[in-house]
Amino acid sequence: MGRLIKTGSAGKDRVLLEKGIVIALRELVKQSDLDQNTYDLAAFIALSLQSIGETVDESVTAWEKRGYWIKADRYRMEWNWTAKMGEDLQKALLKEDWGSVANISAQVSQKLSKVIVSQKHRLGSQWIGAWEKLIRPNQGH
Repeated sequence: MGRLIKTGSAGKDRVLLEKGIVIALRELVKQSDLDQNTYDLAAFIALSLQSIGETVDESVTAWEKRGYWIKADRYRMEWNWTAKMGEDLQKALLKEDWGSVANISAQVSQKLSKVIVSQKHRLGSQWIGAWEKLIRPNQGH
């Protein structure tokens, strides 16, 4: 998987991950044969969703410290789907259940339908090597 850039805030990281997922979904739809790229794309989406899920608590901590409980709860409800779908996608991918992978990918696409990414983006191919990271999570990186 490409370099992971730590921008300094959970919100900025989440926005970059959202855009990366949208780009990967676009590429996944173009796949006609199952190859390494297909595995990398699906794995990147799963790992990115899980990463977004991990940023939710970090994002709401400051609001909770100030007593903005309703705002924090709304935010959690808005993003609670990411970790679950990321795990479900990972399980389907490891079982090579491509029907479930397609179904979950469609749901993710629907959830992120408002995310705008230019066709001429400069985010690169962040998914390269994601399959390796998914099946061997404790090596390197």
